[in-house]
Amino acid sequence: MRPPPRVLPALITPFGDDGMIDTDAHRHNLTTLAGRGVEGFVLCGSTGQGPYLVPGERNTLVSTARRTLGAEAYLLCGVQGESLAQALDQGNEAAEGGADALLVMTPTTLIRGNHEAVTLFYRLLGDRAPLPVFLYSVPATTGYQIPVEVTIDLASHSNILGIKDSGAEADRVPPLAAAIDSGFVVMAGSSRMVNEFVLNGAHGAITSSANYAFDLIVDAVADDEPQQRLTAVASSVEKFGLAGTYAAAEATGLIAGAMRLPLQPLEGTDRTAVADLVS
Repeated sequence: MRPPPRVLPALITPFGDDGMIDTDAHRHNLTTLAGRGVEGFVLCGSTGQGPYLVPGERNTLVSTARRTLGAEAYLLCGVQGESLAQALDQGNEAAEGGADALLVMTPTTLIRGNHEAVTLFYRLLGDRAPLPVFLYSVPATTGYQIPVEVTIDLASHSNILGIKDSGAEADRVPPLAAAIDSGFVVMAGSSRMVNEFVLNGAHGAITSSANYAFDLIVDAVADDEPQQRLTAVASSVEKFGLAGTYAAAEATGLIAGAMRLPLQPLEGTDRTAVADLVS
């Protein structure tokens, strides 16, 4: 299994006013970012409103990306199943669409804080999923952070290839050194921590800010000065939540479209302020 590119945007998902995926806008966003040097994408992730997708929409987003970008593009598809059955259904849909791997958010509704249940979920998913699995620890969203020792345990599974760690704790990376040396891939999920994660051994980054600041993130992987600029921009955008990311993406040439309720787009002076930050 090839490793992902070092920087992947967690791509936005544009919906039309009718509430359906705007596939023309999706193709535009893919080709626009590919033209800026992007070689891979996370589709259907948190930024892509993945928890709000219905059956069939992962296939639409992934298959459209595969047809648009060809075989060389790396496509990581988000999975947000609260049960093993739900996660497998979403994973099968991603595989049918042509994804390379799955980025699987921790299930938490009934097992938050139950490390044994989380470990079992990922082990069984690794056994049965049609594609390789990346763990996804995003405590700001789920209220749960995968413990380092659980990550080390799961890294020994042949079909669990890596983790996107969206916590802001780069000291979680060095304990994974042995797994990293064996090919386990760690991706920073916080725009503010890209450089520090990489310095501690991470492969790269998957961030929402790559929708509107891809070049800056590429530079931040290697140097602290662009990291400081990225931190300033991303922090100002992200204080508006997901709507801020969509407004920033649109200000830099992507088509944000409508958002799926109860999410709502940024309006008025806040939208103007975000546009000024990234233009």
